[in-house]
Amino acid sequence: MFGVALTVEACLQSGTRADVAWVVDSDGLQVGDWADAVVFTPGGGRTGSLLSGALDGKLAELAGLGTTGRLVEAEVGPVDALIAELDSEGRATCLMVPADVLPEATWGKAIRREPFTLVVEIAGDEVVGSELVDAGEAATSTSVVESNTITSTFVATPEIVIVGANPVVDSLAGMAGILGWRPRLVTDTSIVGGLIAPLSPRDMVVVAGHDLELAGAALATALDSRSGYIASLGSRKMQADRNDWLAYRGVTDLTRVHGPAGLDIGAATPAEIAVSIVAEAIAQIRS
Repeated sequence: MFGVALTVEACLQSGTRADVAWVVDSDGLQVGDWADAVVFTPGGGRTGSLLSGALDGKLAELAGLGTTGRLVEAEVGPVDALIAELDSEGRATCLMVPADVLPEATWGKAIRREPFTLVVEIAGDEVVGSELVDAGEAATSTSVVESNTITSTFVATPEIVIVGANPVVDSLAGMAGILGWRPRLVTDTSIVGGLIAPLSPRDMVVVAGHDLELAGAALATALDSRSGYIASLGSRKMQADRNDWLAYRGVTDLTRVHGPAGLDIGAATPAEIAVSIVAEAIAQIRS
């Protein structure tokens, strides 16, 4: 849901219809992230995907129909599963709802990557109402289907934007994947801001590149974001150069930047340095 929120918000502001769909139950199919959603717009537009795209074609045929939303059963046969590189075939139950039917505050929360819960009332297969409620202490995304309601809780998968390319970056990305985080590796100054700006307090930024323009832009954006952990990795000279780059542009409050990055555990190898950074990030996020 978080990855499609900006598209939905743009459609709502322009008065364009947007149909949002997400998986609420499955039989035989492994759902990687229950927070995934897909948005269909008039003329065949689509943002996001479900089950690696296995459901998108079937759902697209239903987009634009009805005014309140509906519960949809979709089969994923052996050919569809093979094309989508799924482990098995099966059946998925999805909700497809016009975006303007859901509570307006939903999209602000999704854009800010804040956890939220939608309680959707159904009569048969038709949506008859919805309510946005507090997600409480939920740590993961889930959906619970009952006779008259479907309760979907959306919790953004923690993202770690890793800026640069070197062995530490590779080790850090691998470790992030093991922890269930979503690593986003970036070496392009033109896109680094767009990746970092939407981050939430659950997310992290680690700057490890030698390119001063790239590193400076990443740190500047991170400091202006809601990212819960910001780290600067490199030699003392590299840290000083980055600080000078920021100061020249009026960014002088670096209290949120952990530099040098990582807990002091005597790390020497790239993998050990990655462990120290991950440990520091967890401690900061959970504090």
